[in-house]
Amino acid sequence: QVQLVESGGGLVQAGGSLRLSCAASGRTFSNYAVGWFRQAPGLEREFVAGIRWDGLLRSYSDSAKGRFTISRDNAKNTAYLQMNSLKPEDTAVYYCNTVRITDYRPLTDSWGQGTQVTVSS
Repeated sequence: QVQLVESGGGLVQAGGSLRLSCAASGRTFSNYAVGWFRQAPGLEREFVAGIRWDGLLRSYSDSAKGRFTISRDNAKNTAYLQMNSLKPEDTAVYYCNTVRITDYRPLTDSWGQGTQVTVSS
């Protein structure tokens, strides 16, 4: 199993940018597709973006398209989520997880602590 730790969140004004990191340890990170998810207060966790093990296939939620970019560096065992043009509705705790490449559903029910993103208006 791969252990993942999220970082890079913070407080930013609307229109600003943040880059989140997802650092992996344990089993071979490059064997797994990775997804970013987020959960806002009172809402269910939702898919944001996913990337195939080789970085050549990516998928985004409608809310993320055109503003967010998912990437990975297998040499550094790290995945990233570059978030631009942030909106107050992007405020949430962001999580990463290994995912199925067919539908980007999480491979496990184990989640890290996540990283808080707060966008002020």
